[in-house]
Amino acid sequence: MTHTLEEPGSASSPRDETGTGGGNTLLVVYLSLGGLAYAVLQSLVAPALATIGRDLNASTSSSSWIITAYLLSASVLTPILGRLGDMVGKRRVLIGVLAALAAGTLLAALAPNLTVLIVARALQGAAGAILPLSIGAVRDALPREKVGVVVGLLSAIFGVGAGIGIVAAGPIVEHLSWHWLFWLPLVLVVIALLGAVFGMKESPVRTPGRLDVLGASILSVGLVAMLLAISKGQAWGWGDTRTAGLLALGVIALVVFVLVELRVKEPLIDMRLMKVRGVWATDVVALALGFAMFGTFVLVPTLLQLPAATGYGFGKSVSQAGLFLLPTVVMMVVFGPLAGMLDRRFGPKVPMFLGTVLVVCAFVLPALGHGAVWQVLLSGILTGAGIGFAFAAMSNAIIESVPAAQTGEASGVNTIARTIGSSIGTAVIAAIISSHSTPQGLPSDDAFTIGFWVCAGVVLLAVGAALILPPARRRHQQAVAAGVQDLPPEPAALHLPRPRHDRTGEPRHG
Repeated sequence: MTHTLEEPGSASSPRDETGTGGGNTLLVVYLSLGGLAYAVLQSLVAPALATIGRDLNASTSSSSWIITAYLLSASVLTPILGRLGDMVGKRRVLIGVLAALAAGTLLAALAPNLTVLIVARALQGAAGAILPLSIGAVRDALPREKVGVVVGLLSAIFGVGAGIGIVAAGPIVEHLSWHWLFWLPLVLVVIALLGAVFGMKESPVRTPGRLDVLGASILSVGLVAMLLAISKGQAWGWGDTRTAGLLALGVIALVVFVLVELRVKEPLIDMRLMKVRGVWATDVVALALGFAMFGTFVLVPTLLQLPAATGYGFGKSVSQAGLFLLPTVVMMVVFGPLAGMLDRRFGPKVPMFLGTVLVVCAFVLPALGHGAVWQVLLSGILTGAGIGFAFAAMSNAIIESVPAAQTGEASGVNTIARTIGSSIGTAVIAAIISSHSTPQGLPSDDAFTIGFWVCAGVVLLAVGAALILPPARRRHQQAVAAGVQDLPPEPAALHLPRPRHDRTGEPRHG
């Protein structure tokens, strides 16, 4: 595959190598606000589902579509919009995505019934492409020495936003109403949209071509079938013919999608990317950490809100339970940029490994004992630190493994893996809690022990994937061998000094 586009950061690249311009700072602010709003909206409604269902006269099963519609839309549209961003311009697509997010959030705030709210949530889910588009924009616009830290910040914000959503939902619903779950994030979305329209320049890096409509259609069928089965499996029954049929359809569609993409001249997702260890190993980490993050968002608030009379619950209100997740959010904010600094020195493998190990420890601790407040708090602190490290490292690993023109599609796949992991984690942990209950119908103590152990086991897969992530030099060599990189590697990405040339024109390091 031959790229005629110049690698960002080359001498002729139009981006500001000084990185001191106020425009770059504002760019990061706008992208951060958009990502924060999307992530908050992803998790904000989860603690309020029961309240929303009662207000709209909807059953629990029907209300769950408020989350399902969001996840399905994000999974289907993220790779499509990421690819469009690579083709027609990241700014242009990002503006459209933020406009859809604003429209969906406004519609949700005004929703008079469940049907309208579900449609609004599907519109919001289309904004799942914000992260891959933002990463691509940052890679194209900022000096290479600043990319790692900024990408770390943007990636951590997605974890931070999810945590803020869980923390803020209780106080908002208790003191205002569930409609304000959408009015407040709408302010952030509008600011981000105005910033993209008036304060963001279009990226010069493009991948000309046509959208693979056939591949997009097959991928949509596969992802919708898989996520629908996962999200509804608990309600329908995991052995039900509908669940099994959808899972089978999803697997078959995804296999067909791979076969089609290998034969299409301009694929939606270049499947050669999956041959690169730096890409597929990072996607495994994303899948496992998505599972774990939403697993803890289900386990911890449920445990904290159980009556103290059970002997293992803490009797906290919804608002108080949310505040227990605040240390998790703070640690994500701190360790995201720190991961970017480590990446600049050691590459993404080190912070990714450290992050996954911390998350394993975060679940092993409460699995061994969760009867004291300090155990829950320490678990949250370790979870936030680990996810902050690993989320940032994932994005930087993708950036260093693919050429600039394919950053959008590769980051989009990584985002899908995280979304699917989140959906599976929510469904599996909810099934564990519901299947281990007391005669009074409350979750048993064993339910939480098993749930924490399951999350720890899943994240062990991420530790293994982080360990096999190749170092920077080998990662570039593997990308070239797989045919997805034919441009010279950036010296900063390989942590080598920029080569100088002698009189013969041959590069030498000095």
